[in-house]
Amino acid sequence: MPGGSSAIAHLSRHLLVLVAALFLRLALGDPDARCPDYVADYAPLVWLHSEDPYKPSDLLAHLQHTTPELNGEEIAHLPPLDLDNLEILNDYHPGEVALRSNDDPLSHPRWLAGEAPDESGRIHNSTPCVVILVEKSPQELDAFYFYFYSYNEGPNITQVLEPMDRFVDGEKAALGIHFGNHVGDWEHNMVRFRDGKPVGIYYSQHVDGAGYDWDHPDVSKHNQRPIVYSARGSHANYPTPGDQVHNAALVDWCDEGQRWDPVLSAYFYRFEPETVTLVRLAPPSRVSTSEATSNLTSFFYFMGRWGDRQFPDSDPRQMSIPRFGIKRFESGPTGPRFKHLIRNTLYPNEVRKVSWLEWGIGVYMSWYPCCLKGWRVWVSITVLTLLVVGSSVGLYFGVRYGLRKFRATRSDYRAVHEEDILLDDWDREDEAFFSSSDDSE
Repeated sequence: MPGGSSAIAHLSRHLLVLVAALFLRLALGDPDARCPDYVADYAPLVWLHSEDPYKPSDLLAHLQHTTPELNGEEIAHLPPLDLDNLEILNDYHPGEVALRSNDDPLSHPRWLAGEAPDESGRIHNSTPCVVILVEKSPQELDAFYFYFYSYNEGPNITQVLEPMDRFVDGEKAALGIHFGNHVGDWEHNMVRFRDGKPVGIYYSQHVDGAGYDWDHPDVSKHNQRPIVYSARGSHANYPTPGDQVHNAALVDWCDEGQRWDPVLSAYFYRFEPETVTLVRLAPPSRVSTSEATSNLTSFFYFMGRWGDRQFPDSDPRQMSIPRFGIKRFESGPTGPRFKHLIRNTLYPNEVRKVSWLEWGIGVYMSWYPCCLKGWRVWVSITVLTLLVVGSSVGLYFGVRYGLRKFRATRSDYRAVHEEDILLDDWDREDEAFFSSSDDSE
């Protein structure tokens, strides 16, 4: 029966959670049961964009405003879902379940907007941050700071660089409709520590990201904490404000809108790769949050989507950009367990495959400013034409010269036949060679 084996597994896990929570409260003096202070001391400070309508969101509230579905059908007879039982959805079809919004995203329900921080950077009524520690060695530790938003607003035509904006046609695009939207949005920074000191930081940015040494000049800091700029709508993370180009032809906007201190409203965990287990930790001693009384780890094991599946083309809300196939509504993201927690460098070990279309756009955009913009294109065409003509002419005369030399070389040699060899002359020469002067006398 669907959910049977999962219910048993969940019951067993729940008993372990209760035991773990009890031991956690008894072992707060144990450094392994508490997140190290340096993880908070060097935690990122996030500047949210001043005009971003979608702020950080509470994980539990997101679950309460969504409904699990499989193949477009609601999964029935489920208990109320929370952070301690979400993994029961894996029993229906691992990786295929999606959390469908109970409201039409186009109606802009209040819960999608999240909660803004106060002047001190604290979010009071939501927990939108998850901190996961991955110990690589006794000296080295990776701290992942995950930020959750209930909605990702993609770019519109004003965020497409010249000249690619000319290829984005259609009435809807011209009206400024955003494409690449999805319910649910997980972003993150990763700080690598060595002997308790930060040595590098990674910023997630759409399908890619950027890593920097801790002392890189682009990594600005406030009281030794790195500053992160969250892009409007997309929430991609950058080390500097201003316009940020991504995917060769799109622009993210970043500014100093509202400052958010994520670790003031966060859950803290340790990930154990050998057993693929997440363990709840008490917060760092300097962070004034409530102590852990429950494990709240089941959400991590959920393998499905934290938002709607991509709307079908038959849905009147769905639209596509011709030539590029970009959809107005895409599928929601997977959770933190799929964000490459095990890394050799600051970057994920698996290199993303770039499509030919994306590669071509990247090459075109790299050449556009210097060689293809305005009058430069005619200069480039002229130079290219001269190069092609010159190469063709050079190749033509080179081949002719080579053939002439080859024929001249062959004419210096001719076949020798038997009748051409003067054997009598050879015989006379032999006789003269072997005879002496005495014989001739």
